[in-house]
Amino acid sequence: MRRIRSQHTSPEMRVRRIVYALGYRYRLHMKGLPGRPDLVFRPRRKIIFVHGCFWHAHDAPRCPEFGRRVKTNQGYWSPKLAGNRERDKLHLVALRKQGWKVLTVWDCETKNLDRLARRLRRFLGEP
Repeated sequence: MRRIRSQHTSPEMRVRRIVYALGYRYRLHMKGLPGRPDLVFRPRRKIIFVHGCFWHAHDAPRCPEFGRRVKTNQGYWSPKLAGNRERDKLHLVALRKQGWKVLTVWDCETKNLDRLARRLRRFLGEP
């Protein structure tokens, strides 16, 4: 588990490249905010999280990880992944209470770059 990165992952880098190419500037992994968001746009009060489908238990039917269950050490992994989802929900609620608009981009959504760019442009448009 030590080798699993939480920052600068491939999906995060794809999102960052697109956002930068669209002309938006951002801060990375701000410590003072719940969940340490991946990208923070302070003047716009907007945040982007880039979540790995497995680690955050993405439950969309179109996701390749949908319905995938860990086969080994389920006593550890099932509560771990459920806890990750619950923690994500708590962070989302806390950020919204603070007045932030939040977008979650899943790993499986970073495969189609054109669709992702449209979604990011729509989210980051003027407040």
